[in-house]
Parts: sequence; structure tokens; C-alpha cells
Amino acid sequence: MGVVIESSVWEPNTSLYIFLFFACCSSIFLFPYASNSWKTPVLFDHGNSSSFLRFQRSFLLVYSLASVMEGLWSVFGEFELASYGASREQMVVSLCVGYAAALFVGTFFGVLSDLIGQKKVCLIFCILHLLVGMWKRIAEHQSILVASICLSLANSIFSFSFETWMVIQHEKQGHRLDILNDTFWLMTFFESACLIGSQMFANWLLGNNVEKSTVFSTTAIFLAIICIIFLARGWKENPQTASFKEYTMSFYTYIFGDKRVWLLAWAQACLHFSIAIFWILWAPTIVADGREAHLGLIYPCFLGSRMLGSSAFPWLISGPSALRTEDCLVYGFSILGVVLSIVAYDYQEIGVLVALFCFFHVCVGIILPSLARLRTLYVPDELRGGMMSLSVAPPNVAVLLFFDESAYIYVNCLGCTTHLSN
Repeated sequence: MGVVIESSVWEPNTSLYIFLFFACCSSIFLFPYASNSWKTPVLFDHGNSSSFLRFQRSFLLVYSLASVMEGLWSVFGEFELASYGASREQMVVSLCVGYAAALFVGTFFGVLSDLIGQKKVCLIFCILHLLVGMWKRIAEHQSILVASICLSLANSIFSFSFETWMVIQHEKQGHRLDILNDTFWLMTFFESACLIGSQMFANWLLGNNVEKSTVFSTTAIFLAIICIIFLARGWKENPQTASFKEYTMSFYTYIFGDKRVWLLAWAQACLHFSIAIFWILWAPTIVADGREAHLGLIYPCFLGSRMLGSSAFPWLISGPSALRTEDCLVYGFSILGVVLSIVAYDYQEIGVLVALFCFFHVCVGIILPSLARLRTLYVPDELRGGMMSLSVAPPNVAVLLFFDESAYIYVNCLGCTTHLSN
């Protein structure tokens, strides 16, 4: 008599999604009422000028479009590699080439943006996405390395240029500096929401059929063109007239010569490295020892947790018991260290791992706007892009150095992290 062994596939409880949704909504919509008793200006305060609200909404629209483009290709890239039967070596080479491009070329895009203007570099971001979409329509199977290079460069630009452009325009239009905090946490919130939305859209568009990649590429091209139109018609920009020599002297004085900026850059580098390693190893960690899980259903929980953390940021820095931004970073990084230590040194069940990873992303959602706020305080606007792009060079080097060990683990789960049907 045969024995039938039933295998269960772990997936998050529906209540987790409901909790994250209502927690985010409550945090956003209750904060204005709480802040009225603290007498502090907030996002929905009618004292904020209509010109600022128009500026903020216009920027968040463009930023959301850029986030959707980033999210779409992150889903399709993994699905494409798995569907075309790429070997482990090809997957590793593709990932290494992408990180190498971000290191040797993307690192200097920040300096370039400071010299020629953030708007032009944001347009380069859209053009790179446009080129990837067009290239995949022309040569589907031969486009993996080209796509990896272009998307890595686009991601490098996305990490600094939009924020820097927004801050410069914010101050140029004469808006109050303190209300920048609202835009910072909203950027993190909208980016995470758009990544979830892009995952849902990509899965609906593709299903299990990689032959629909032509339709997917057409959609990506359309979004890139829309974003280019919005950027081209956006705010006018007057790039700085300083020469490269003058820029270099200012950089040495205000960036390399300021220990506070050094510490801020180190914090950015550590966060970038921990996030990069997390996205490489989270799936293999969950399915270790042959365990099965719906990774595509777990992925939105992490981004929802980041949304919750970003929506909690204004609560932490406002009110009678407000924390200093530096304290938020200390507590956030401390919790990140504890969470990753538990994962690294002790075997955990899937449910516990997902809970720990959600805590990780809640902290990331708090740390990202905190770092942006400190950059506004300590980094001159005309040097902000260069400082942000150069600070991610060390973690990119570290990722490449450790990639030989981690990449082969990662590719075993490639293609099932964000695609729901897997």
C-alpha cells in the first residue's frame, strides 16, 4: 500500500495584508488630527500654499511613474531569465555585469547631474528604460546583458536624481524647508506602493506566458514616453555655472572635509549594502531545507511594511515626544542589526522569518526619509547628487566581492520571487 505524502506550500495569512493596509491608512489620516494638538504644520494642513501642493503632487506623479517602470522590469527580468532557461552561469554574469555597470559608470552620474542639471539626468533615466523596451522588441533573447547594464544605470540615477531635483526646485520656489519632510516620507511610501502595483500589473500582463513579452515591452515603452513628456514639460532648471575644477574644490571642502557628511555617507552605504544583500538572499533563506512558500505573495508584505514605516516617520519626529532624526537612525539601524543577526545565526520557521523581514522593512521605511532629511541639513544642494551616488560605490564593491558565494544561492530561486504564479 502506497503512502501519499502531502506537501503544503506556506503563504501569508490574509489578515497580514489587511493589517498593513489599515495601519498605513490610519497612520496617514489620523496624523493631521493629532498634529493639530501639537500645533505643527503637516501634509494636509491648509496653511500650506496651493503652489506647494501643486508642486508636490506634480513631483510625486512623475516619481510614481518612474517607480512603476523600475518595478515592471524587476519583475519581468527575473521571469525572463527563468523562462528562457538561462544557465546559472548566465544569471550570475548578468547580475555581476549590472552591479559592475552601476559601480564604474553609475557612480559618476551624480557628479554629472550636479554639473549639467538633475532634469537632464532624469531624462537619461527615462531614455534608458525606453532603450531597453525597444531593444527587447528587436532582439528578445540577445538582450539580457544589454538590459542588465541599462537597468542598473537607470536604477543608479533613480536612487539620487529625482530626490535632488525635487529639493533644488523646492528651495528655488521658496517653499518652507520644514515641509520637505512630508515629501521625503511620501516618496518612500509612493515608491513602495508603485512597486506593489507594478508587480500586480506585470503578473496580470504576463501570466505564465513569456511570449507576451512584446506586449510587456510596448507597455514599458509607452510609460517611458509618458514620463519623458512630463519631465520635458516640468519645471525649468538652471544648471550651475561652476567649472569642474570649482566643483571639485567645493566637493573636497564640504563633503570630504566634513565629518558629519562622512558619517552620513557611511550610513547610506551600510543601508544600501544591507538592502542589496537582503534582496539577494531572502528567498533562498525562506525556502531553505526544501521548504515551499509562495514567494510572490510574501514580496508585497515587505513593501507594505516599508510603507508602514514611512507613514510612521512623521509621528516620530513630531509632537511633544518627538525624536531627533539622528535618534531615529540609531534606533532603526540597531533594530536592523538585531533582526539580521537572528536570521543569520538561528534557524527559524517561515512565519518567523517573514515577521523578521517585515520588521526589517519597517525600519528601512523610517531610515530612508531620515537620511534624506539629514542630507538637506548637511549637504549643499549643488553637491547632493555627487555625494549620494559616490556613497553607494563602496557597497557595490562589497556586493561584487561577495557575489561568488551568494549569487549561486540566489539564482536557485530566481524567477519566483515576484511572479505570483510561482
